[in-house]
Amino acid sequence: MIDSRALARDPVRAAGDSHRPDERNPMSRKPDPEIVAALERVTDYDSAVIKDLAAVGNRVNIPDRWSVIFEKTSADMAYVLLDGQVDVRKDGATIATLGPGAIFGEMALIDHTLRSASIVAVTPISALRLDHESLKQLFEDHPSWAETLRAQAAEYR
Repeated sequence: MIDSRALARDPVRAAGDSHRPDERNPMSRKPDPEIVAALERVTDYDSAVIKDLAAVGNRVNIPDRWSVIFEKTSADMAYVLLDGQVDVRKDGATIATLGPGAIFGEMALIDHTLRSASIVAVTPISALRLDHESLKQLFEDHPSWAETLRAQAAEYR
């Protein structure tokens, strides 16, 4: 039960919200130092973007020959490649090979479109997985980074 006198003094605390990070807002989580170091090693993103990515992303390890993304399917996650290589395949043909630092799956997620290509691990990979809400928040918080990614994606379309 909320104490109305406490509510008048401090509405946030009285409502039961302490000063710990808000679990509903992943951007409030503390960045994982190992992911920060990996992103600094493989990207040229500014430190604020790196810290936010490291706070919201989950590191995943995927074996070689595994399909990470399937062409013409709905988007649910985006990935930043931390280690290894993936092939980008359109209609079964390899059109590009991506290495550490590459991001993939982001535009279909943001634009609410089907995947334009498949992504297949050529080697075992380590990647930072980003869900839709986290990526959307990153785009809002870092508009110049978002614009850079949009420009890169336009080159592949």
